[in-house]
Amino acid sequence: MDSTDSTSTPAFRRVLLKLSGESFCRPGEGGISVDEVSRIARQVSRVAARGVQLAIVVGGGNILRGAQLSRGSDVIKEATAHYMGMTATVINGLALQDALESVGCETRLMTTIRMDEIAEPFIRRRALSHLERGRIVVLATGTGSPFVTTDTAAALRGKELGVEVLLKATRVDGVYSADPEKNPHAMLYQQLTYDQVLRDELKVMDMTAIGMCFESALPILVFNFKREGNIERAVAGEPIGTWVAAKSRPRPTPGSA
Repeated sequence: MDSTDSTSTPAFRRVLLKLSGESFCRPGEGGISVDEVSRIARQVSRVAARGVQLAIVVGGGNILRGAQLSRGSDVIKEATAHYMGMTATVINGLALQDALESVGCETRLMTTIRMDEIAEPFIRRRALSHLERGRIVVLATGTGSPFVTTDTAAALRGKELGVEVLLKATRVDGVYSADPEKNPHAMLYQQLTYDQVLRDELKVMDMTAIGMCFESALPILVFNFKREGNIERAVAGEPIGTWVAAKSRPRPTPGSA
């Protein structure tokens, strides 16, 4: 089955999807693959067509990672490298915006660093208005401050925009006890609590982002978006990936919205 039943009721009304920079390129490559961006856009458009309000935070690691650029070098200062990484997310945001509009979606690209010729400034009330009008909001430049990851930006925006879940798109099926690409015996977790993630230092998101979700009681679903239709399945509440939440926040079921 390539996608979920389009007639089923989504489990969530408003979600935030976190896409890493690697989402925009083929495995092991860099830059932007039109095929990969188009594939994401098709899945997202089907989610939006079911009435789900969707904000998307994009990373920029496929183009430039600020932390890596400045490491071991005195030429480019670390803060400057992080700002360079933020501008890389805008390139991905522009690509995703055009791909979404090519399949009939109405979008807005918003940034925390002013770029008035190509994007709107991020203003919480304006972003909420766009979501309520059915527009997909693409969020670039992270928090606008250096030394902060786009994972943390996703947790922050998720709280600000009142989303019901943070969808963390990855290239593996969820959270494992070890790196599944290196250890074939790694165990896939179906559900985790924030406490378990923090205690065992599991690779879900960076610890600042996890702590923010913990304090905000914002659940996280880590899933493999490379499988066709998985973004739709995640929004529908199907049992894919790893559900991370407080013990009192169970995984939703299909049609529970």
